[in-house]
Amino acid sequence: MDEKLREPLREQLVNCGLPAALEVMGERWSFMILRAAFNGLHHFEEFQSELGIARNILANRLGRLVEHGILTRDAMIKDRRKIQYQLTEKGAALLPAMLALRQWGERWETGFRASPVLVDARDRRPIGPIEVRSWDGRVLTKRDLLWALPEDVDDSGDQVVGDAPDGDGLASAMRAAE
Repeated sequence: MDEKLREPLREQLVNCGLPAALEVMGERWSFMILRAAFNGLHHFEEFQSELGIARNILANRLGRLVEHGILTRDAMIKDRRKIQYQLTEKGAALLPAMLALRQWGERWETGFRASPVLVDARDRRPIGPIEVRSWDGRVLTKRDLLWALPEDVDDSGDQVVGDAPDGDGLASAMRAAE
């Protein structure tokens, strides 16, 4: 019987990363704060002023992002009364997801490239589309994908989930966040 396997949508909610990610990042203000952090904002007043978000909503979202390890919250050394928020490694790892959502919005909702344009620092050319890639770097489409049970997955490669083919995924994300 050649029945196609599909993801168990209800039974596996506890073990699925998507609901967990949406619990942390699943509303627009969290992504707008994340985008602002990638753009170098660090202080409550900066986030509030630049985003135009109500203070109580901002305080709530910043608290959740800190609680989930996306941002750190530290008193500044020069003035212990002033608080600074910084992206963590976990927060920086959200860069591809944020860029994919932005590119999707530009293509399917607004119909134009947002300004400013994110470019490669080396040659100042726009970044390419965020794509799903195979373990060996090939671009995959929906037709190239299927669900497999863990025991049917070939894990013989050295690559860890989340590593870029060049092994520099996080470093690239952190450089882009600076």
